[in-house]
Amino acid sequence: MIIKYFEIKKNLKLFKKKFHIYLLYGVNIGLIEKFIQEDLKKNFSKNIFNYTENEILNNVNIFRENLLNKSFFEEDKLIIINQVTDKMFDLIKENYIFGSENLKIILKSENLEKKSKIRGFFEKNKELAIVPFYEDTDETLFTLAENFFQKNQFKISSENLNLIIEKSKKNRLNLLNELEKISVLNKKKTITFDQIIKLVNSSKKTDSSELINECLTKNKKKIINILNESLSQSDENILILKLFLKKLKNLKRLKEVINTKKNTDQVLDNFKPPIFWKDKSIIKKQLNTLSLKEINFLIKDVNRLELIIKKNPNNSYQILNNFIFETVSTNNLV
Repeated sequence: MIIKYFEIKKNLKLFKKKFHIYLLYGVNIGLIEKFIQEDLKKNFSKNIFNYTENEILNNVNIFRENLLNKSFFEEDKLIIINQVTDKMFDLIKENYIFGSENLKIILKSENLEKKSKIRGFFEKNKELAIVPFYEDTDETLFTLAENFFQKNQFKISSENLNLIIEKSKKNRLNLLNELEKISVLNKKKTITFDQIIKLVNSSKKTDSSELINECLTKNKKKIINILNESLSQSDENILILKLFLKKLKNLKRLKEVINTKKNTDQVLDNFKPPIFWKDKSIIKKQLNTLSLKEINFLIKDVNRLELIIKKNPNNSYQILNNFIFETVSTNNLV
């Protein structure tokens, strides 16, 4: 049964009782993730189990046993299955009846064509909920950006807000990344046209976030490829360090909680700000690669490095590269 996003959000208690399995699909991945984090998780269950389609298909018997095991339903549970395609059609068709008042199942997919078997099955079955997530309109993106700047007490004109949206290619995830970049790098509370041109969607060919992620997993081969495409701009290098520092601080918080609770998946699911499911695997690798002692050392080193680059902007590219290769090549950072 097809349900519109705003309908289910408005009447969540009603839909919670009526449906036990939900298929969320569409190009608006940012809105899907926001809906799950802010609405479904809070209202469905604190006991959350995350899987990918491949994980389930590689262990079908174990998944079936869990669904059939009565002890599995002693407490309410929420199962989230990511990257769903028609490969799971037979399994879902066979097992969808096991959804219950105590067990909610969310299936997530980026985009499903009209001829998709799983999409057709959900649309025709009145016991199942399918929620499409379409591209954001200019109005919704404008409101999103406007609320962000109001919350962070930045002053910005409507013209400059529209400029940021245009330079984000009217994509929610791109826009959120650009807003985060502005909040990290911009020191002034008034956002001007020149600052937007300088900060948003720069001419740098590679993604700073990708470079940092690969560095924190010590993937030397990948890092070399990224750096070969990079520009030697001092402003970009300062931005990389600031984003680097932010990721390290988040890793430190995660590591400290995990050391206490021991359940990595549960900690990642409940982390604030929410972690996109696409980022969870790389964050797990980073947590396994770096000890808390190493993370603390890197935080101090990044702060020190930022001061050095500001004093030596002409050599910033080489300074940053040396730091990255030292981080990747050294097994023990302290």
